[in-house]
Amino acid sequence: MNYSADIKKLPRHFLPTDFKITNWENLYPYLKNLDERKINSLAELEQWMKDASELEAVISEDACWRQIKMTCDTENKALEESFNYFMMEIQPMVQPYSDKLNKKLIDNPFTKLLDSATYFTYLRNVKKNIELFREENISINAELNVMQQQFGAISGKMSIEVNGQEYTLQQAAKFLEDPDRSVREEVFHKISKRRLEDKETLNRLFTSLLQKRHQVALNTDLENYRDFRFKELGRFDYTKEDCFQFHEAVKLHVLPLVNQIYEAKKKKLGLDTLRPWDIEAEPAGIQPLRPFTTGEELTEKTIACFDELSKGVNGQSFFGNCIRKMKELGHLDLESRKGKAPGGYNCPLAESGAPFIFMNAAGQLDDVTTMVHEGGHAIHSFLAHELSLHGFKEYPTEIAEVASMAMELFSMDKWDVFFDSPEELKRAKEQQLERVITIFPWIATIDKFQHWVYENPNHTEEERAKQWVAIADEFTSPVVDLSGLEEYRGFGWQRQLHLYEVPFYYIEYGIAQLGAIGLWQQYKQDPEAAMKNYITALQLGGTKTLPALFEAAGLKFNLSPNHISTLMNFVKSELEAL
Repeated sequence: MNYSADIKKLPRHFLPTDFKITNWENLYPYLKNLDERKINSLAELEQWMKDASELEAVISEDACWRQIKMTCDTENKALEESFNYFMMEIQPMVQPYSDKLNKKLIDNPFTKLLDSATYFTYLRNVKKNIELFREENISINAELNVMQQQFGAISGKMSIEVNGQEYTLQQAAKFLEDPDRSVREEVFHKISKRRLEDKETLNRLFTSLLQKRHQVALNTDLENYRDFRFKELGRFDYTKEDCFQFHEAVKLHVLPLVNQIYEAKKKKLGLDTLRPWDIEAEPAGIQPLRPFTTGEELTEKTIACFDELSKGVNGQSFFGNCIRKMKELGHLDLESRKGKAPGGYNCPLAESGAPFIFMNAAGQLDDVTTMVHEGGHAIHSFLAHELSLHGFKEYPTEIAEVASMAMELFSMDKWDVFFDSPEELKRAKEQQLERVITIFPWIATIDKFQHWVYENPNHTEEERAKQWVAIADEFTSPVVDLSGLEEYRGFGWQRQLHLYEVPFYYIEYGIAQLGAIGLWQQYKQDPEAAMKNYITALQLGGTKTLPALFEAAGLKFNLSPNHISTLMNFVKSELEAL
């Protein structure tokens, strides 16, 4: 296997080396060139595709940097204006040309001579984009791109005071691990009440997004935005019915395990009733896990962890070197602070190659999980960067999340770098494996909610709150006592960034968790073989279908209840063996 974290910026052959996108006028000549260029041979077609790919990478990276900078500082108006300018003034001008270039490619007679095995998924995506493109959606999508970012700006301002000190909501979450139950309860209510202060603003924002998204679907001759989004996301290999089957499988095979975990938690804490503010707690006398204190320490410990993990692959520390390279380039923004957008992401940078990791660390175990998760995404970005066309790197989101979620599980045995004792490491592993199980009901809740929302686009805000609670009840463990929290519960969906910024992106986490558990099973039997399968699949980028990518990783693409049950029982057995 030949792979390296010594990533190189793609050389430019079509665009000037010093070219930067400043406005539509300076970008337009290159799109015009591609549109008007004569293609009279297979060689000319392949060169045309390379030039188009180069331009796509430059446009993509420019847009990504504008978004990264804005999410790092939501209060900086200049950064917001830069992002908005691209989305409102440049992107809408690019889209008609993208459609023309897609049609030029598909209609060219030499396209039929391209190797079908190499180009099948690429051309399938191009045809899908042609099918979905409508001129009347350009302005709506521009507005959506800007509006979606308002969620980060609203959430980035949220903070509460604890013991006379101000904390972002991400930072305040550490108090939910406090051994003092009264502290946990107080902070839980403060966080929940702070969210309620913006409930109407967030409700109005979501309603506006919903209406515009529904119009996009209608303009594309589809009944609802769910059907549009399934096509747009390239969900060629599973259907809405498969999602519904997944929801039922979670109820049948996962919820009973969640109930057992929460019963054990209640017993461990010596409580008569388990409340939401008890779920992350440890018994009195046991201090919460604090695996690091600063973003710098998190970075260095992650590098050490990844070095240990990837030495099993040809003796190299490729995984650690990926994070080293990102640190060297300043492509890490890890610590939570006021004015920073919520959440975490890995943003691939199509031209320069080394991605950017953004997160809101506050010194908790969850932050370690987030860092190795985003680190898995980053490794995927590094591995796919050498593929010859930008379109080859547009891999399915389901395999992208396998990359990240498998890394959470692979890396667990090397987490001793974060903890001072074997006992702390054991606690960390227990919490991680419990999370592997308990995340499934939340995934099913968010996904089922989105199906309802977009199938019923004319619902009222009151109906939305009622339906959210009804769906949440289906997937909520009866062991957790939620009495008296009704005011908070109707708006619990508002904390999920994906609903605002990346609609319908959530079932992927469930599908990917199944793949990640499968890879972890392989790892427990033969670490080197599992790592080889992991890297082999990720190096393929988006050049194969989703089932073929799973197969390359030694996995079956299977959403059946029986398969889910088998994997859940494996995780349960590993948890019991700790």
